[in-house]
Amino acid sequence: MHGDSRLSNELRVYLDTPGTAVGISAISCWEVAKLVEHRRVTLSRPIEEWFALALAYPGIRLLALTPRIAVESTKLPGVFHRDPADQLIVAKARLFDCPLLTLDSKILAYSHVRALSSLPTTTQ
Repeated sequence: MHGDSRLSNELRVYLDTPGTAVGISAISCWEVAKLVEHRRVTLSRPIEEWFALALAYPGIRLLALTPRIAVESTKLPGVFHRDPADQLIVAKARLFDCPLLTLDSKILAYSHVRALSSLPTTTQ
């Protein structure tokens, strides 16, 4: 939404491709709001306006927090760190059986979710 330089060009092109669907966990919205609150992230406009624009972006789908996801987050296999927001995000990706695009090194290191920091390259 605001051109984060940490996103690869390949990922930017993918996200801007018409028809691409991207799920955003509701807990991720809370995390962004907390980052803004603690001045760890600065947005180009008030957060309410930023969210309205970001969630209206073509292909973006807000994914609700459900009781099933909440319970699954407490039953993650193996060893995972104790950040409850990350646990919820990982549980959602596992339940939906979809890849999780993230730059979070702890999630990327967790072997029980398909976490990607960029799009996988295809070999032909």
